[in-house]
Amino acid sequence: MSFNVLETTIDEIHAAYKTGQITCRQLVQIYLDRIEAYDKKGPAINAIITLNSEALKDADRLDAAFKSSGFVGPLHGIPVVVKDQADAAGMPTTLGSVLFKNHRPERDCFVVANLKKTGAIIVGKTTLGELGGGDTHGSLFGSTRNPYDLERTVGGSSGGSAACVAANFSTVAIGQEGLASIRRPSTWNSIAGMRPTAGLVSRGGVYAGWPSINGSLGPMARTVTDLAKLLDVMVGYDPEDPVTARGVGHVPDSFTKFLDKNGLKGARLGILRESMGLGSEPDSEDFKTIDEVFNKAIGELKAAGAVLVDPVVIPDLKALLAKRAGSFTDEEESFNRYFGRSPNPPFKSRAEAAASPDFAKVVRRSQERWKRAPDNNAHYEYLKAREELMTNLLTVMADNRLDAIVHKAVEHQPTLIKDGLNPPFVDQKGAPHINTYLVYVPSIVVPAGFTRDNLPAGITFLGRPYDDGNMIKCAYAYEQATRHRKPPPTTTPL
Repeated sequence: MSFNVLETTIDEIHAAYKTGQITCRQLVQIYLDRIEAYDKKGPAINAIITLNSEALKDADRLDAAFKSSGFVGPLHGIPVVVKDQADAAGMPTTLGSVLFKNHRPERDCFVVANLKKTGAIIVGKTTLGELGGGDTHGSLFGSTRNPYDLERTVGGSSGGSAACVAANFSTVAIGQEGLASIRRPSTWNSIAGMRPTAGLVSRGGVYAGWPSINGSLGPMARTVTDLAKLLDVMVGYDPEDPVTARGVGHVPDSFTKFLDKNGLKGARLGILRESMGLGSEPDSEDFKTIDEVFNKAIGELKAAGAVLVDPVVIPDLKALLAKRAGSFTDEEESFNRYFGRSPNPPFKSRAEAAASPDFAKVVRRSQERWKRAPDNNAHYEYLKAREELMTNLLTVMADNRLDAIVHKAVEHQPTLIKDGLNPPFVDQKGAPHINTYLVYVPSIVVPAGFTRDNLPAGITFLGRPYDDGNMIKCAYAYEQATRHRKPPPTTTPL
């Protein structure tokens, strides 16, 4: 068998199935062999929490279906990993925490059900920032290592999903983002990642869903083409997640119709240079290494035919972003709704989970987040600030006739794991979160090359509400013009 799994795409896999070069079972086995060799052994990336014990059986079923009647759907035989925050029947959803290690939901979440219907094979559940936030450290698994530098974090909270795609442990992955949890790990692992406009993708059966609205599942892939194909099967209205009612009428026949390699020609792009990442240090050498990559990327956008408005300034950007605040009521209700899907939830409330003896083992940052006292007034101020910032953003885009705003994907290089686990407890450093602050805007990151320290960096295309297709168009055209993605040196062919 001569099929090369490294950096393979959905189209290449489907072509190989059609010619008989490989079967679903053989492909899944190759990925399992790579996980065996590189995830717990060798470089010990540590990106998988649970493997799907039925994956090879699922592959056999798809091979039989293909023999009798062809592909069952657009993701026929495509191996996918899922952030361990979304339910897949028969597998635990642990949130990366000893608190939930025995939580076994009985139903698929909406997105996993869609994946299975279209022929995807769930290979495993991935590591994440414990309890669904922060860089990828957790009491259940330890820390996930960056395949480009094993001393550094993969980012988070969808770090395991990003590492799996980067290291070729799966073809594509599902992440979840409430702050910068898809875009940061995608950037730090040299892959494409997207947090779609809220309302396109359901959070039914996903921890941290309705009635909170900031978070959303999103696609992660080595190519923008595969990202678009994955997004196609993720979207849709789901009564279990009322936010998806807002997405009705905004879903194209296929996001692949936006894959135009000339998509940047004549596109008007506003270059947002103001630093807005969490804990960013604009005077530091580390920040300057990202600056160098970003400036080169701006030149590449221009060379690809984009018309640049450089810089654009969004009024009061940092002052308004500083007002972000969660809602205690939303978080409580979200917890109750998610665990209410299970006949035997591990805890009846967040308070009961926090009172468990195991809570002391939870990583420091996640403990602090759960214990934070609610402040309804701060949340009200955030809601007002959010409306103001959305108006400011859209006014700048309208005044300059912009198709998209471009900013650094992350303003710093990946953090050293030791600095995340010990003082100064660095977490999410340099992560912009304007898209999840505003909620109803799409944001996609794409590799922009490597820093002088040989670490991945990226750029972001941010757009108007429900203009997801055009953000994919910009990202695809940039990717095709530059082809910056390179596989990591630690997970070579077997």
